[in-house]
Order: sequence, then C-alpha cells, then structure tokens
Amino acid sequence: MGCLRVALVHNQSAKSIAVASQLTKLLSTSGNIIDQENPGIVISIGGDGTLLSAFHLYSHKLEQVRFLGVHTGHLGFYTDWRDYELEELVETLCHNQEENVSYPLLDVVIRYRDGRTDKHFLALNESTIKREHRTMVADVYLKDELFEHFRGDGLSVSTPTGSTAYNKSIGGAVLHPSIEAMQLTEIASLNNRVFRTVGSSIVVPKDDWIEIRLPKSMDHLVTVDQFSIQQADVASVYYRVAPEKIRFASYRHMDFWRRVREAFIGDLS
Repeated sequence: MGCLRVALVHNQSAKSIAVASQLTKLLSTSGNIIDQENPGIVISIGGDGTLLSAFHLYSHKLEQVRFLGVHTGHLGFYTDWRDYELEELVETLCHNQEENVSYPLLDVVIRYRDGRTDKHFLALNESTIKREHRTMVADVYLKDELFEHFRGDGLSVSTPTGSTAYNKSIGGAVLHPSIEAMQLTEIASLNNRVFRTVGSSIVVPKDDWIEIRLPKSMDHLVTVDQFSIQQADVASVYYRVAPEKIRFASYRHMDFWRRVREAFIGDLS
C-alpha cells in the first residue's frame, strides 16, 4: 500500500469525533501518516460546513492538497463517503492516489478609502455584501464599466459549486462546476425611477471581473463563505474567478447533476 500524508478536520459532534478516531487508526495501520501541517490529502468529517472550514485552513496549500469529505449527519453536498465506509475509503485511498477533480474558486479583494492594505480572500461557495440594519446602495461595475445602480438588501457573488448554496435560495441559477465563471445575484433589490437593476442573476466568465463600489459607510458586512467580516470604510469589493482551484479526491466523486437531484428533489422512483 502507498503512503499518504493525511490531515483530518472534524466538527465537534460525538459521531464525528468517534469517526476521526477510528479513521486515524485505520490510516496509521495501513502505513499512512497523519500530518496536520503538510498533508497531501485533507479529509473533512462532518458536513459541508466542516468541508468549508477545512478548505479555509488549507487554502494556502491548494497546489499540494486534495480534499475528501466524510459525512456524519445529513447528506452533504461536498461529502461523498459515509461514516460506515471507512475501511473501504482507506483501501481506495491507498490504491488510487492520483485521481482528482478540480472546481473553480472565487477571488475576493476588499479595498479601503483610508489607504489600508487591501484584504484578499478565496471563497469556495460565495461572498456577500450587506449593511447591518439599512438598505445597501452600490454601483456595480463589470470590467470597469458601470453596469447598474443597486439598491436593496445586498449582493452575492458565487462560484459554480456555491451556486447550489445561498445563491440558489435567493433565486440564482445552478451552474455546473466545469463552467469557469462566477454568478452575481441580487438580494431583495428595490427598483424605481432612480435605481434600476437587471433583476436576475448574471453569469460572468473567468476573464471578466466584478467590482462593487460602495458609498462611505461604517457598517458594511462582507462575508466569505461562512465567515463574516465587519468592515469600516470599504471603498469597493473586487471579484474574479481565482487562478487557484480546489481539488477533490475523485475516487467515486458523485456526478454533479445526480448530487443536485438527490439534494433538492430526492427519489424519483
């Protein structure tokens, strides 16, 4: 059997902790090394939130790591293995080490008025911009050209894999992850004589970019996946399809449309 360097990331449920312990033993017994610092593969144990946490823990090592999810609760969108399949998982890992599938990510840059250094993030699902207790006003630019004046609850920019998450709940389209693009979706836009928006989500290709320019305010809230970033005096938030990608170990990676059907429609028999 081959030797892999494996990191485990789990949530704090009793089942996930037990699965992590069992998986650690199985991996070690089969000649693999548990390495939380420099892994070749990262296994998340829990649900999609745990996978998102694992991604952000290792987002600076995307060139060297692949991700794999074990779900211990409800069916996860990013998790292909169940908690009762651990022996099969380890066996597959050891004999099929090179298979993977890559998905696009979102590059997020927050820019400030006061000369502070830009803040840079990667998102696996989406990034949103809102205000805490008021309507948000923004100018939306596509490739440096003004596209619309927005007024409403906020804006969301999602990846294709994130298109099935928050984006879908606010009326965005579902995009296959083989499409290297990002999706801009309005959150409860207001349309009148002054503020007119396209009124539907738009899909922006990888060579274009989006910039959301904001008026002076101290209470804009920018999210990147599950993280909320309270920001004072944000001038704009810049989005593009990231040059980096996330790689998933694809030993039995479920077809995307089958995953969508099982997550949102269920058994058709």
